[in-house]
This record gives sequence, C-alpha cells and structure tokens, in this order.
Amino acid sequence: MFVGCSGGPVISGQEVVTLKNCYEKAYAASPVSREEGIFSGIWELKDKNLSRAWLPSLDASGNFIYNSSVVDMGDVIGSLPVPGIADLIRPLPHEQYKATIEVNQLLYDGGASKRARELEKTDLEINRKQVETDLYKLRSQINSCYFNLILLDRQKELQQNHQELINKRILTLEAAIANGVARQSDRDVLVAEKLKLEQQLLENRIRSVSLSKILTDLTGISIGDSTRLLLPEGMEKTTGELVRPELQLFDLRKKQLDAAMNLLQSKRMPKAFGFATLGYGNPPGNNFFKDEFAPYYLIGAGIKWNIFDWNKTRDEKQSLVLQHNLLNSRKEDLAGQLNRLLEGKSAEIATLESLIATDKQLIEVRKGITLVAESQLGNGMITATEYLNELNAERQAIISHELHKINLALAKVEYLNICGQEIE
Repeated sequence: MFVGCSGGPVISGQEVVTLKNCYEKAYAASPVSREEGIFSGIWELKDKNLSRAWLPSLDASGNFIYNSSVVDMGDVIGSLPVPGIADLIRPLPHEQYKATIEVNQLLYDGGASKRARELEKTDLEINRKQVETDLYKLRSQINSCYFNLILLDRQKELQQNHQELINKRILTLEAAIANGVARQSDRDVLVAEKLKLEQQLLENRIRSVSLSKILTDLTGISIGDSTRLLLPEGMEKTTGELVRPELQLFDLRKKQLDAAMNLLQSKRMPKAFGFATLGYGNPPGNNFFKDEFAPYYLIGAGIKWNIFDWNKTRDEKQSLVLQHNLLNSRKEDLAGQLNRLLEGKSAEIATLESLIATDKQLIEVRKGITLVAESQLGNGMITATEYLNELNAERQAIISHELHKINLALAKVEYLNICGQEIE
C-alpha cells in the first residue's frame, strides 16, 4: 500500500511520485498534446506557400481566334496615286493562332507577404497556447485524485492503528471477564467497533483502487501498492501575479488583431510587377502583316494600386478595433474572477494554518483523557461505550489534524494553479 506523506522513509522498491510528475506525465499522455505538432506542420506549409509569393509564376496558354472583320489594307493603300500598289498588299488574316509561356515576377507588394506571414505565425502561437490552456485544465482532475489518495492512505493508517488498539483492549477484557472483573457486554461493544473498522477499511480500499485507476489513466503512471505519493511541501504564497495561459491567450489574440491590421494597411499599398511572354503564333505578336507562324516575345513592367475600395478597408479596421476592445473587456473580467478566487484561497490557507496550530494541543489533551478512560475501564469504573467515546474523540482529533495538513497543501497548490505558476 502506498504512503501518502512526504516525511516518511523511502522503502526499497517504492516508486516515488510527485504532483509535478503527474502534471508532466498527464500532459505527455493527453491526446491534446499531439495537436501542437499538427499545428506546427500546418503553419510550416502555410508559411512556405506565403514565402513563394516572391517566386516568379510560370503559366502556359494557347488560343485560336477568328475575326469576322479585319482591316483591308488594299482599300486603304489603293487610294494612293501609285498604280498597282494595292495588288502588292496581302489582306490581313481572319484567323489568329497563339501559344505562349508567361512569366510574372512580383517586384513590390507593400509588405503584404511579410505581414501575412506574421499573421500566420501569430495563429501558430495562439494554437500552441490554446493547447497549453486545454492541458492546464487537467490539473484540477489530477489534484482531486492525488490528494484524495493521500487522504485515504492516511485514514487507512489511522484505522489500522485504531484496529490494533481495539484488538489489544478486547484481549485485555477477555482476561478480565475470565477473572470476573469485567462484563461480556463491554467486550461486545469493542467487537462491534472492530467490525465497523473492518467495513471502513474495505470501503477505503475500494475508493483507493478506483482513484488509482483514474490517476493512472490520466498520467500513464502505474499507481499501485508500492507507489509513494509525496505530499507537496515548502510552497509559499507568491505575490499573486497572474500568469495563467488563458490570460496569455488573450494577449496573443490581441497580437493577432494587430497583425491583421498591419496586413490590411499593406494591402492598400501599390503593387509593382514585371512580366515576360514567350510565344509562337500566326501572326507572331502584333505583327499582323506577317501571315506565318513565328516566335516572338514581350517584356514589360507594371504597377497596380486600388485607390478607392468603397471604405471596405476602413470598416474592416473598425471591426478589428471593436474586437480588440472586446478582448480587453473579457481579459479584465477573467483577471477579476481569478483575483477573487485568490482572495478566497488566501483566507482558506490562513484558516487551515490557524487550525493546525491548535490541532497538536487538542490531540495531546485528548490523549490524556483517553489514558484516564483506559485505566478506568480496566478498573471497571466506566463502560466500554464510554471508553470508546473518548478513544474516538482522540482518533477524530488526529484525523482532523491530518485532514487539515493535506487540505493546506492542496490549498497552496490551488493558489499557485490559480496564479498560473509552476509547482516545484
């Protein structure tokens, strides 16, 4: 059976597990953690495509055109006072054949490609932080199983000690009954208490097995009888600085909006490009007087600038500003909720520390009362029921002390989790 306290000795063969181990193993075992690699792969593909905007594009095309009406150069030149010249001019063809390869090269895009890549990189950061946020939610489940297992183990230890004491008192009473100085009814009371303890131990065992299975499923760590769960110690309250991944996610979303704003601005900048066309056709290029197939080429450059977009960009910018304000509002609301949780948790920590300070005094007083009751029972001055009342009061004081210590450790862990700070 595993041990729940961190102060005890390490038994050979025990596997020591800490709360931080459970967090790390749960993160690694969760299917959500694999999403980070998927998001990275998606970003790499998108970034490659965006970087290719600066590579020249290569397009091939071909077409056939039939013109129903073309310029008759014979009629135009026939009016000249040169006899027979019109007969020398061949009519322009009605058909045009063309096959081309076009090369286009972006020369200046106003920073649109760079801004688009920055936006995609921000999307990757958001997706990664969302994965971290989803994994962070596992901590509350792990805390519940981990600390309940420690509590059940400590309760089992106290129940076994109590059971051993009851067995000794039963043997003592049996000897006293044989000597005629004790009653059978007193022994029956202790036997009933022993049976009650056996039921509690069985219930404890069933709950421990169930919680161990859940913790094993969450972390992938085999939690068994030889596993030793350490109770976190030495955790001091911090300044309460909030570094929760949810808050960082809000900051990244605002960064994403800023990147989108920059992209909108860059799209309004003029674009410059160069182009070249290598073709083969009849007539070749714009040489309509040459009625034969021949190669030709074109080289040029251009600029494009959308000087008016019907205020579309202005409205999109205003939408981004409104989304930015919404994120600020939601972040402020979440920070307020977390700060209120911290205040409540601080009060809980202070209360538990105060209770622990008086628990030891109460236990010592209860032990003294139990010793007196034990002596009185042996002398026949009180009944076994009265003795059990005092013994159970001492036991309850010890259980309360252990419960307060475990709950204090849990409260401190939850305080750090609310802040978003790591547990050493």
